[in-house]
Amino acid sequence: MITDARVLQPEFVPNDVKHRSAEVSHLSDTLRPIVDGERATNSLLYGPSGAGKTCIAQFTIEQLRENVVDLNYQYVNCWEDHTRFKTLYRLLDGIESTFDIHRQSTPKDELLERLRAYDGPPYVVILDEVDQLQDKSLLYDLYRMRDLTMILIANREEDVFSTLDGRLNSRLESCARIRFGQYDIRELVTILEDRARWGLEPGAVDEQHLETIADYAAGDARIAIGIFRNAARVARQNGDDGITVDVIERVVPETKSEIRQKTTDKLTEHQQVLYETIKKEGEIGAGDLYDAYCEAVDDPKTRRTMRNHLSKLEQYNLVFANGKTKARTYQPYS
Repeated sequence: MITDARVLQPEFVPNDVKHRSAEVSHLSDTLRPIVDGERATNSLLYGPSGAGKTCIAQFTIEQLRENVVDLNYQYVNCWEDHTRFKTLYRLLDGIESTFDIHRQSTPKDELLERLRAYDGPPYVVILDEVDQLQDKSLLYDLYRMRDLTMILIANREEDVFSTLDGRLNSRLESCARIRFGQYDIRELVTILEDRARWGLEPGAVDEQHLETIADYAAGDARIAIGIFRNAARVARQNGDDGITVDVIERVVPETKSEIRQKTTDKLTEHQQVLYETIKKEGEIGAGDLYDAYCEAVDDPKTRRTMRNHLSKLEQYNLVFANGKTKARTYQPYS
């Protein structure tokens, strides 16, 4: 039943994208100067999880590479590579300049100087989950590099700019803002229709079943594609000719749990402590949560930083908040 499992994977970038033509056009405009040998405009893509930000960034760069033969590109997930050293290492890896770098002994300053010394073709870098960078002054260092263009990705614009100092804020003020809205059911169905056409035998799933998947996904393309992939896998294991409603309903909890686990695996130490505390207590007030957090870590951050961490946990449906300000409580999603 499955003819091409690659298109069922979340990281698959299609040759054609649906329902994001305006966003692709806007991002393409910011990158177009590279075609003429000029410096491009930095950009910020922001919107809810599963809205297609990463996919569109990668798709647009692939289009650019069709017009610019000599172009370097690197993707960095700043949630996973959140330290200054890790981010710089990934950026140097994109230009094949890490062969003699030792993670334990090479100074961070040396990595930055090596990147500053880069003298090659234009370099476009996607900094996904950029609000998770531990040291945001790195953005200022990257901004000053003439041949490097940044595509920043975050859930919310304020998560990026509210934590920057005045110097960096003024520099990045000119970056293009591209907002992504949540997908509706019809849009998710057409996205899944393409994946079904590319990856499954004809007739393996009908439109009504795709609507069921889209409804369960609640606007999140990651969840929709995950349900679709797991439903196809289970149907094949069962020896079925196609995807049924029973199979879809069976894999929904598994898929959401799978995505939640992938998200929790990316949590930083401090985010993990907050999340585990909320899970343990079931429901806990903001004040008590901060006290428990301070007891659990050696170098507790400020209450504002804790609120930023909790906001991230909310955005990825790991926890939800009730109430406002001091009366706010937090609970885990079941």
